[in-house]
Amino acid sequence: MNQDQVKEKLLAIEDAPLDFSVIFSGKKSKKVNGLYKPETKEIVIHNRNFNDDNLLLYTAVHEYAHHLHACIQGGKLSARAHTSEFWAILHNLLEKAEARNIYRNVFTSSPELIALTETIRTKHLAENGVLVKDLGEKLLLAQELCEKIGGRFEDYIDRVLRIPRLAVMTAIKVHQYNVNPSVGPDNMRFLAGIKNEDIRAAAESALLGGKSPDTVKVAAKSQKTPAREEYPRMKLEKEKARLERTLDSIKKRLDEIAEELEQC
Repeated sequence: MNQDQVKEKLLAIEDAPLDFSVIFSGKKSKKVNGLYKPETKEIVIHNRNFNDDNLLLYTAVHEYAHHLHACIQGGKLSARAHTSEFWAILHNLLEKAEARNIYRNVFTSSPELIALTETIRTKHLAENGVLVKDLGEKLLLAQELCEKIGGRFEDYIDRVLRIPRLAVMTAIKVHQYNVNPSVGPDNMRFLAGIKNEDIRAAAESALLGGKSPDTVKVAAKSQKTPAREEYPRMKLEKEKARLERTLDSIKKRLDEIAEELEQC
């Protein structure tokens, strides 16, 4: 697979608002498999790192996700490139690539890995999730008992249980919101932080449906904030207004200097 074929496959997954180029470095790197240069819109792949086209394609899709992320942000990337937004873009691209038989999902090809995955999900994630939910119920009961004996629940948390208060409040919310333990403890904590019931229910359903946590987080955030596509325009409009104010200030000062020069 050459660099032109890689670009063709990337465009077949999803079109890009801005053009880009794919470059094979012809080198082997111990540090990275590839990189994206937002200034020149170049996806550089160290192709000698790979003996497998599927792994090479994964790197290409990863760097393409950086390009699409940059397109959303007006052609630029922040210093922190691997944000939740980036991972959501990448995971969406991989899902599309798998659906179109462009990229192969190797995780479903190993019976041993499939069996292990099921064990991790049911025995570790789900069972630990049940424990977190049950903890929330027991903590509410402890709070009631503390109130009955005239003790501060916060003091009981701090000095008797010795649990961080945030962890306690999260466990209680997990119980009160009746979060599904199957999503696992970490995702339960994320869901417990969503106050809106409809957004929380949609996020939980997405997680149970196989969406990645970053994809779900970005989707939940987008329901409470303006669409990402508006950000570049809003940013440019603010910068335009700021520059106009600066120009007005400069013009005013130039006029003052001109008057002073006439009086000299």
